[in-house]
Amino acid sequence: MEDNRTTWGTMSSRTLISFFAISFVIGWGIIALLMLFPRQLEKVFGPMGYTNPLFILAVYSPAIAGIGLVWRHHRFRGLAGFFHRLTLCRMPALWWVFLAVGLPAVFYLGSAIRGTITEPFPFYPWYRLFPALVIGLVIGPVEEFGWRGVALPLLQRRFAPLWAGLILGVVWGLWHLPAFFLSGSPQSAWPFAPYFLGVIAISVILTPMFNAARGSILIPALYHFQMNGPAWPDAQPWDSYVFALVAVVIVVLNRKTMFTRDGAVTEIVMPRREHHRQLSGSISYFGERSFDRIGG
Repeated sequence: MEDNRTTWGTMSSRTLISFFAISFVIGWGIIALLMLFPRQLEKVFGPMGYTNPLFILAVYSPAIAGIGLVWRHHRFRGLAGFFHRLTLCRMPALWWVFLAVGLPAVFYLGSAIRGTITEPFPFYPWYRLFPALVIGLVIGPVEEFGWRGVALPLLQRRFAPLWAGLILGVVWGLWHLPAFFLSGSPQSAWPFAPYFLGVIAISVILTPMFNAARGSILIPALYHFQMNGPAWPDAQPWDSYVFALVAVVIVVLNRKTMFTRDGAVTEIVMPRREHHRQLSGSISYFGERSFDRIGG
């Protein structure tokens, strides 16, 4: 049986309970306050949306939980190794193509099915897109310090990547649930069930990419940024159905690695030696070589 302790400290797969608890208490707690006292809080913090500090704090709750737990177990030296994972950017070229082109294509295909692909570009004049891109970069992607920074490696200590991705997708989707009842949030205009399916599919797709990038936090953050791209056409709920289909294809193509923990990234804190090892090989259908499990 695998030892759940890392080489740097006492962080174990049981830490998942603390991570999920903190993420939900902070995130759901703040959203509850925004729902119960909308007028009072709006007077202090401004209208509901991505510029509201309380809403931003709720979105950051997985990152707060993840970074806080890394500090608790590994202190500042551990945080340095944790944040070093932001520098990991090597993965097979086809994954980069999927990240840059494939994800937007899903939204355009979904909008074509829905019939919204011919709607006008949502930003006029066009340069108003840039502030929206900056907001999109510093809001949603920060979640990945928690979801893929901490939760996925811990899950992969006990489960094969497919099951780890599915479990995390379910939790990730449920964590978004209160936003569907919060007036002014993007989710308030969408049906929950297709969105929930889409989040699970997105989590499954991202898992082999995450392992191919050797536990990079940067890659999931860029992936998250693409998912929240303000320029993409409105494709709900069809984009969720397309993502589900893409997830099935990704699992089939990566079936040799999705059902085994061999090669799955399990470390939270990246030892210095791994900075050099990450240059060798990759894991997934989109690469040619395999690598040993980090810390395994």
